[in-house]
Amino acid sequence: MANNNSDSRVWLITGASSGFGRALAEYVLSRGDRVAATARNPEALAELTSPDLLPLRLDVTQADDIAAAVAATRARFGAIDVLVNNAGFGIVGAVEETAERDLRDAFETMFFGAVALTRAVLPEMRGRGRGTIVQITSMGGITTAPGYGAYCAAKHALEAVSESLAAEVAPLGVRVLVVEPGAFRTQLFGAGYRQMPTIDDYAPTVGPIRAFGNQQDGRQPGDPRKAAAAIYDAVAAGAPTLRLPLGSDAVDFIRRKLASVAADVDHNERVARDTTF
Repeated sequence: MANNNSDSRVWLITGASSGFGRALAEYVLSRGDRVAATARNPEALAELTSPDLLPLRLDVTQADDIAAAVAATRARFGAIDVLVNNAGFGIVGAVEETAERDLRDAFETMFFGAVALTRAVLPEMRGRGRGTIVQITSMGGITTAPGYGAYCAAKHALEAVSESLAAEVAPLGVRVLVVEPGAFRTQLFGAGYRQMPTIDDYAPTVGPIRAFGNQQDGRQPGDPRKAAAAIYDAVAAGAPTLRLPLGSDAVDFIRRKLASVAADVDHNERVARDTTF
């Protein structure tokens, strides 16, 4: 029997065929909430079975798919309480190695698609004075590494727009949660890992990153099920912080990046201040 509890939340989760999306959909259902789980290939959702589940086809780069998924979720469950923008893929290659179409693909999926879905659910959330937008970015939304320029650029962009969004919608009762995972045992280094053609000059810098990704597939330290529980708990608590880093590596790398930025500001403070009239 379907869950008719008006206190249960309705979640719309993109990229639910595997990884964080799948783990989160399963966990949310186990907690008694209702889920619209989406994937470009709905057959990949066949193992998710629950009367509180609505499997949907959704390519986040297609406006018609977004409108249809939002409408179907509302028709089935009445409203959308939590949007989780999770759809994405891994991509590795030096900036020069990365073709424009691949760079644009990264942004279309991980930035423009997420922003389009966010815009699609906001009018209802504003009208009801409540709702949560969960953006699955990455520790790469703050940090960078050789070979991850395209991936990190898309995630940085999503973090920036989400930070502005959070300030805009907080007075309206809508919360934003930016989730920054480190290396978790998802398909980021597996089926969804796009490797750009190589240029020999970048072997010393990008080569080790490529090798790391190939070697880490299935061996990442992070547990997606524990991440799902942490995300659920943060949403249930009202998203008390804007950012939720997940994984020891995320904490360490983000702190290192912030320290590096602070060091640059300190080093150049006098020059910066001397540029005023």
